[in-house]
Amino acid sequence: MELLFTPAQAQRKLADHMRARRLALELTQEGLATRSGVPLSTLRKFEQKGVISLEAFLKLLMVLGGMNEVVRALEPLDAPFSSIDDVLKADLAKPLRKRGRRS
Repeated sequence: MELLFTPAQAQRKLADHMRARRLALELTQEGLATRSGVPLSTLRKFEQKGVISLEAFLKLLMVLGGMNEVVRALEPLDAPFSSIDDVLKADLAKPLRKRGRRS
């Protein structure tokens, strides 16, 4: 089941998860900033408010782990059609809609 988050809630959750990963690896904010190349002020802002650029977020993922999982999670879903012929066949297979009569 998918949970529904607002963008702000998702940002906060991501920041909390990244902070937990950092602490599990026993890294300080300064250590993570140095290893990732993300400015310390950016890392602090991310952990406090959840605000960060995509590039900086990916740099943190490279150090803390999870880059492959994020990339795989965003892979496109399989397309239901492989050609225009498949689309046309599917369109023809749809039943015609019938309208009810008023009584």
